[in-house]
Amino acid sequence: MRKLFVVGSSVAAMLLIAAPAFAHVTVSPEEGVIGSFSRFVVRVPTERDDASTISVQVEFPPMAFVSFIDVPGWERTVEMQTLDEPLEVFGEELTEVVGTVTWEGGEIEPGEFQEFGFSARMPEDVTTLEFPAIQTYDSGEVVRWIGPPDSDEPAALVQTVDLGAEEGQGELSVLAEVSGGASGEEPAGEEAEGDEAAAASDEEESSLPLILVFIAVGLGAVALVVALTRRRA
Repeated sequence: MRKLFVVGSSVAAMLLIAAPAFAHVTVSPEEGVIGSFSRFVVRVPTERDDASTISVQVEFPPMAFVSFIDVPGWERTVEMQTLDEPLEVFGEELTEVVGTVTWEGGEIEPGEFQEFGFSARMPEDVTTLEFPAIQTYDSGEVVRWIGPPDSDEPAALVQTVDLGAEEGQGELSVLAEVSGGASGEEPAGEEAEGDEAAAASDEEESSLPLILVFIAVGLGAVALVVALTRRRA
């Protein structure tokens, strides 16, 4: 028993050491469909017990049509960046996009977090979007969330998903089936199965009252036997 306890403690310690730090600045969701307009939130938790977050600066990858949600109590400052190569969207060439965004003026107290929402069109020529962030506490401490995924201070990442790729055809077919079901059309080849399922459901519903009658008769018989037994006693 003692050996098992020691082994269990060692394994738990190893898991704790190997586990990544989850309380960091992130961007959610972690995936977005290329070419689509997606909504995200920058989630900023305060990890310190004796200090509050007063500022967070996020560096944006080249994305088109970035817009933000106003967060009460926080002031937003947006700095644009000029692209070396224009970003072509809807037949137009964009030479300037959002570079960095800074939220400040508010306060995220210990044990709390704040979300800053934004929307953007997902680019079509990249697979991973990186959002390095700098978090500042009122104690003067600055935490730079700019490292690789396996570091202590990783940058937030968003993966792009291409539904038009070959491996995404299955997802498109699923969407088509869902769409067909919503419009009242059944996919070809499944009509017979649908009819059989409907017939089975109707049969179960028609036999339900009869089953309830048998149950009621059985319970009545049991009650009668119990009553007669008590009288004889």
